[in-house]
Amino acid sequence: MIWVFMAKRCLRALVTAWFGVTLIFFAIRAIPGDAAEALLGTQTTAAGLQTLRHQMGLDQPLLVQYGVMLSRLAHGDLGRSLVVGQPIRQMIVEVAPYTGLLVASALLIGAALGIPLGIAAARFRNGLVDNMTRVFSLGGLVIPDFVMGVLLMIPFCVWLGWFPLVGGGRLGDWPSLLRATVLPAMAGGLGMAAYMTRISRSAVLDLLREDFVRTANAKGLAPRTVLFKHVLRNALIPIVTFLGFYGIIMLGDSIAIEIVFSRPGFGRLILGGIEQRDYNLLQSVLVIYVLAAAVINLVVDMLYTAIDPRLRLDGGTS
Repeated sequence: MIWVFMAKRCLRALVTAWFGVTLIFFAIRAIPGDAAEALLGTQTTAAGLQTLRHQMGLDQPLLVQYGVMLSRLAHGDLGRSLVVGQPIRQMIVEVAPYTGLLVASALLIGAALGIPLGIAAARFRNGLVDNMTRVFSLGGLVIPDFVMGVLLMIPFCVWLGWFPLVGGGRLGDWPSLLRATVLPAMAGGLGMAAYMTRISRSAVLDLLREDFVRTANAKGLAPRTVLFKHVLRNALIPIVTFLGFYGIIMLGDSIAIEIVFSRPGFGRLILGGIEQRDYNLLQSVLVIYVLAAAVINLVVDMLYTAIDPRLRLDGGTS
């Protein structure tokens, strides 16, 4: 049964990825202009522009270009940048560690802050802790990640000089990597922590009213035991759901954060692809985002079954 469940989830992830890749392909080509115009500018002749388009394969019908892209993706070939001519796989490999470290660190910060704060707020409902977490959540909800990044820059980079203002550190040099990732990760993680606090508080509060909790309290179990052994385990489903959902959001938010902090990463590649109309580069990076989102959804589905095996029989969550 578990293999059938996993096969269904993998098939759904593949269909989702294919739909996302198709949407990206046609949406990018709806952008006015192309790479040939971006390279040659407005001073070129029509003949020169047509020759370059032919060399780049941009004069082929869209369905032909679409088929070529799918064939390359099936073989793990992302092609070459239309502008710089460099293999796109190499360009992605060079910056992927920076974006991956940023997203993972932001999620870790958001979960490490948000879940305990949400549990504490529910445990001491309407008390001082609950009121303080409400203020924290409100601040995190109204401040965008890139604005939070600027606000963090001023005291910690400009005034105190504790962290670098721009850059992402050097690969292989973990101290420099972590030092350059702290503030960008905080910019993304604090916003997530605000949402996670509210989600955790709501989930725990709903469960504290359930009959099984009242029964456990009536048996004389310690409040800590009831909270962590009975309540928190049942609250994991909505918490894990939000973690997966925000993981996908953080993939997109990382673009703005990387631009604010001038970090190497997918954000810089996307910005360059848009400015230069580099179809191959732009669609390849966006495809990586789509595949990452599909994998995150698949992992969340697997976690559901680990938390509650009954979901395998019910067909999982929708």
